Amino acid sequence: MFTGIIEKLGTVKNVQSDNSNLILTIASPFTSELKVDQSIAHNGVCLTVTSIDGDQYKVTAIDETLKRTNLGSLKSGDKINLERCMILGARLDGHIVQGHVDTVAEVTKIEEQNGSWLFYFRFKSGAGYVTVEKGSVCVNGVSLTVVDSADTTFSVAIIPYTWENTNFHSLRKGDFVNIEFDIIGKYVARLMNERK
Repeated sequence: MFTGIIEKLGTVKNVQSDNSNLILTIASPFTSELKVDQSIAHNGVCLTVTSIDGDQYKVTAIDETLKRTNLGSLKSGDKINLERCMILGARLDGHIVQGHVDTVAEVTKIEEQNGSWLFYFRFKSGAGYVTVEKGSVCVNGVSLTVVDSADTTFSVAIIPYTWENTNFHSLRKGDFVNIEFDIIGKYVARLMNERK
């Protein structure tokens, strides 16, 4: 379980195909604190550390993960949002994030707002894919509050700290990001559909 509060930006050092999987080598400021079998969220995707070498570690993204996320488009040199799993008893600063990405969304517009930024996204409709104004959503692993919400679109506001300390500053119109919808919203949507 995660909170959507990004700890560090990592750097993709290598992307290697292994049958239908991808093995990602990541350089991270906290690699020395990791252990094999540990779960880390990479742009919001929970992946398991499989090996560690110096300041770099490896994780494997399987075909199912690649179909639902933007990890397949990563290349050497890309920056990636990293969060280690939450510690039981610690503060939950963001919201409940599982690291199980639902889908990708396209960046449709970015507006600078004199010191902050508004990001607009569009996604394909799906069961449980729901946002609500002032609700929570996880974008590339970042816990954010929805500003405006419609059936397949939403927007979020990015403060300078988030801009500087996540890979939001490298996003452009047309890019795709990983989306994990709020787990509570997904359960409510399912219950409502079952009652129809």
